[in-house]
Amino acid sequence: MMASMDAPTLLTGRVVTPAGIVDDGAVVVEGDRISWVGPRDELQPGAGVEPDGWVAGRTLLPGLVDVHCHGGAGAEFGADADAGRTAARHHLRHGTTSLVGSLVSAPGPVLLDGVTACAQLVDEGTLVGIHLEGPFLSVARCGAQDPSALVDPDPALVDALSEAGRGGVVQMTFAPERTGADALVRQLAAAAVMPAVGHTDADARTARAALDGVRELAVRGGRPLVTHVFNGMPPLHHRSPGPVAAALGAAASGEAVLEVVGDGVHLAAETVRMLFETVGPHGLALITDAMAASGMPEGRYSLGGREVVVEDRTARLADGGAIAGGVATLLDVVRWCVAEVGVPLADAVTAASRTPAAVLGLADVGALEVGRRADLLAVDDGFEPVCVLSAGRPVA
Repeated sequence: MMASMDAPTLLTGRVVTPAGIVDDGAVVVEGDRISWVGPRDELQPGAGVEPDGWVAGRTLLPGLVDVHCHGGAGAEFGADADAGRTAARHHLRHGTTSLVGSLVSAPGPVLLDGVTACAQLVDEGTLVGIHLEGPFLSVARCGAQDPSALVDPDPALVDALSEAGRGGVVQMTFAPERTGADALVRQLAAAAVMPAVGHTDADARTARAALDGVRELAVRGGRPLVTHVFNGMPPLHHRSPGPVAAALGAAASGEAVLEVVGDGVHLAAETVRMLFETVGPHGLALITDAMAASGMPEGRYSLGGREVVVEDRTARLADGGAIAGGVATLLDVVRWCVAEVGVPLADAVTAASRTPAAVLGLADVGALEVGRRADLLAVDDGFEPVCVLSAGRPVA
């Protein structure tokens, strides 16, 4: 769709920038970089050439950044690198230009195989990192994780996973109440892996101490991460506030970032609205937690070897138990937050791009700003993707 291999490309429409929305704006792409962003009437003549067939009035967003995703298009991140490529391609075509591949809890050898395969995807640029969702999690709050795979922190396993990842592991979810959690945090931080509090039955004091401990170590973006807040943890109660209270307090004071599965299934619309109103978009990272069924028909699928049934946009373990990931893309999540929750577009986009990029220290992506990598997404009035650029190149 590019106009010329040599001339800068000019894209016009409603542009969502960190400073706000420019209703009649323009973005100029040169090579793999953004060279200009702003109101169209301030653009110098001849600054760029619009692609053939470009339709005015589209909305231009930064490429979306999903830091928690297990799969899509019928495929799952794990030991099969080709399956991971299939999943990543599905999300890329829907505007997620920076994707972290997530692995659920499993025995050590299975995790090592998964990390080794996903490290290939990081090396080739298909993924920006690997997320280990366990196995050092709470059995009481395991959700769809296999409880038989959950163990106390094992330093030798952490070293092996870090070595297999070749620097590609960017975050690991852990339960701070498990024996050895404090040492785990220090070990992960030394390897530049963000320790993320989640799947935990900890009380508020233990959870807040863990978040403060991670923050003091200044890992990656500096603020600790909370894995899909509210999910995989006890409900907030006024006499037993638990990890939710710790997470909300830390995020509201700018000392943590909360993952939010804003897909209309994991959380009520009123809960998501409260999070945006209380914490704000700079303390929230919208995620999909997507599994293999994303982009696929309803039916039976697998998540980490456990059978999952997808019905009415909801994935649950086949035994009728816990929600087992999501089926949305991150663009679906942004759309739902804007249309159903009433979140301002600029805030929803920030929480789906700039904030998740910042928390993992991905400095080159996450915003339509001069000098950043030319990752961007154009959507129509229905918020369907009509054009995706990854590093300045169109995604077919």
